[in-house]
Amino acid sequence: LCMNTLTTTRKSNLWIIAVAALTLGGCTMSMTAINSSGADNDIPVFKKEVIISTGYANISAQKSKNPVQRRLMAIRASKIDAYRNLTEQVYGQHLNASTTVEDMIVANDTMRAHVEGVVYGAKVVSINPIGDDSYETKLELEKDTMLELRRIFLVAR
Repeated sequence: LCMNTLTTTRKSNLWIIAVAALTLGGCTMSMTAINSSGADNDIPVFKKEVIISTGYANISAQKSKNPVQRRLMAIRASKIDAYRNLTEQVYGQHLNASTTVEDMIVANDTMRAHVEGVVYGAKVVSINPIGDDSYETKLELEKDTMLELRRIFLVAR
């Protein structure tokens, strides 16, 4: 009876060890598969270089009588402003300026800025209310994506 109980105990211990090994081994394999699935995962998150862009919009400036719609429009406008600022960082600005001087005094001084470009791969980091009347949207774009955008779209010009 003692030998039979010892054999049963060993079998149950072996069974528990086998189940634990398979369970832990399965976790290790799934973690390895997640980490090695793409080239981007080889770079630790803290080493990735990103460009951050911020956009703002006022709720009261939106043209709608419905306050909920004005709030949603402000969120959308802040996101568009953030994309515009991001495009500015990727491609730069086209500036057109002129100054008229009469009798050694500036009579007229004008400046126009133009931004144009294609942006993809940007991630929305946050959309937050600022006070009671504004929204702020933050976007980020990885430096590698920015360099790819410049290479593709600046060469085409």
